[in-house]
Amino acid sequence: MAVEGGLGAPVRHAIDWNDPDFFDEEKLDAELRRVFDICHGCRRCFNLCDSFPRLFDLIDESKTGELDSVSSDDFKPVVDACTLCDMCFMTKCPYVPPHEFNLDFPHLMLRYRAVELKKGEVGFAESQLTETDRNGKLAGAVAPVANWASKTGNGLTRPVLQAVAGVDARVDLPKFHGKTFTARAKTDKPAINAEAPAHGRKAILFATCFVNYNNPGIGEAALAVLAKNGVETEVGYPGCCGMPQLEHGDLARVAENARRTAAYFGPWIDKGYDVVALTPSCALMLKFEWPLIVPKDDPAYDAVVKLSKATRDISEYVVDIADKEGLAPGMQPVDGGITLHLACHARAQNLGPKAADMLKRIPGSDVSVIERCSGHGGSWGILKDNFDTALKVGKPVARKALEEGKAYVASECPLAAKHVVQGMKMLDGANVKVEAPSHPIEIFARAYGIGAAGTDKK
Repeated sequence: MAVEGGLGAPVRHAIDWNDPDFFDEEKLDAELRRVFDICHGCRRCFNLCDSFPRLFDLIDESKTGELDSVSSDDFKPVVDACTLCDMCFMTKCPYVPPHEFNLDFPHLMLRYRAVELKKGEVGFAESQLTETDRNGKLAGAVAPVANWASKTGNGLTRPVLQAVAGVDARVDLPKFHGKTFTARAKTDKPAINAEAPAHGRKAILFATCFVNYNNPGIGEAALAVLAKNGVETEVGYPGCCGMPQLEHGDLARVAENARRTAAYFGPWIDKGYDVVALTPSCALMLKFEWPLIVPKDDPAYDAVVKLSKATRDISEYVVDIADKEGLAPGMQPVDGGITLHLACHARAQNLGPKAADMLKRIPGSDVSVIERCSGHGGSWGILKDNFDTALKVGKPVARKALEEGKAYVASECPLAAKHVVQGMKMLDGANVKVEAPSHPIEIFARAYGIGAAGTDKK
């Protein structure tokens, strides 16, 4: 029997979405009630996201003050507030496996959404927002027009976008670029430093949809840093990892993406290349979610597991170079200090604060770390129904970043960084020193004099 409060690592079970019982609504309701009752009695997660306050208020304000007087029809707001950040599972809940209570709150919310999807209850416009590859290609082809139309404060187009697609008119949306990161990497690859201690390493960057279409500068900074450190680096992008579809419970689509991506990277892994993901959400998918979603009897399962074992987050990879071979010399201090937000999906990888460790390798570095959810939650946080909640959850992060007053605000999650900076400006725009958020690898490149942190390259 598991020991309550034990220090063992959490264990996640496979998501058996091919079992008909997974979509059985009566069995789902029974599991929701079992888990919600335990959560209501524990309440350790009250300050993580809005799901738990909604759940506790729902039960506390019921006729009996217990779950027995709560209608199952009232569960949906609790589910809708979950961003699948995994922080309750990874950092708070004492009842995750191997405990006998066997709680996995995020994956239970995922199951609820999978049932909703099967019943056709996911709106058309909302589902179209998750088509990141199609949207990125279309918007990139007309990038100046797309960026004008999506600009915050555009009174002509943003109200229409809110009415049609449900995207809150106040959200600071990412820009699109006419030339993707993969296209840039074909013509602008930096020379490899043969004198670097880590010369001989080989890596292939998983471009990710966000970096490829919305912020190629992150990828260019990663290429430059790895080349400076002697790493022979390629760039690959077989398509989105499926995190946007995961948020809506489309597990079949995620499994399809996993099979395709594992087949793409398999030959590179066989040639000795490490796979390096540029955003933590994508690294989390490749490392942890895909092996739980692709069934073990699937012909692609072994390839998915091989990819999982070969994948590293970009900060994790740079720190590994620093620890094993040593970094190439030549870094200079970065003036003004750095406020670093530790992204939830980086924390959920259970590898430690690698972005902070990486930035602290910069000579004379002044790094302040904020280890709390930004509130954004990917495509969840941009919706009109969620944006106010996203701001509320992220307000402590924005307030702390304001207090720090440093020149750079960074997060491995680019959307989280953008959300934090927007929150800072909403709190006290006159005292926000930082103009744009940064990815830690961009700041690291700046320390080497090979990148401009905090800017979007055109």
